[in-house]
Amino acid sequence: MPWSKRGGAGGAGAGGGLGLDDPTLLETTDIPSVYDNMGGLVSGARFEDTLAPVQGVTFAPVYFAFDSYALAPSEVAKIEQVAMHLQQNANHVLVVEGHCDERGSNEYNLSLGENRAISVRTRLVELGVLGDRIQTRSYGEEKPAVMGSGEEVWRLNRRGEFALFQK
Repeated sequence: MPWSKRGGAGGAGAGGGLGLDDPTLLETTDIPSVYDNMGGLVSGARFEDTLAPVQGVTFAPVYFAFDSYALAPSEVAKIEQVAMHLQQNANHVLVVEGHCDERGSNEYNLSLGENRAISVRTRLVELGVLGDRIQTRSYGEEKPAVMGSGEEVWRLNRRGEFALFQK
């Protein structure tokens, strides 16, 4: 059974060999299709506008199947690493950025990127990270990791990324 656009993987080959086309994609709690102030805003301030970035700490991107914000089992360990870091560093806060490939309208990709960021944020909260330490951003197709077209390029651009800041 194909997954829906709002939570699922697409057809055969979705995910480009990352195991993202696996029908056992993990489900998260009910993720809203429209952003509903789950971004963890602190007094309306964006972390990147008021805090210094943490240097020397990077996390692997979380990749998504085409037209999906469902978390594949192969990607959950990456989120667990981020959660562990945040639990061990109470003075760090996080921005989860949702990104898309170039296919789809700008409006659709901004919404999908937002849902991807919220999906990752939801899993971090499920792992015990306080929600007010996590903000989400969607860049849609505006900040590709790789320029160009084709399945491999698109696969690398369908991602969630992490920006870490010091409180």
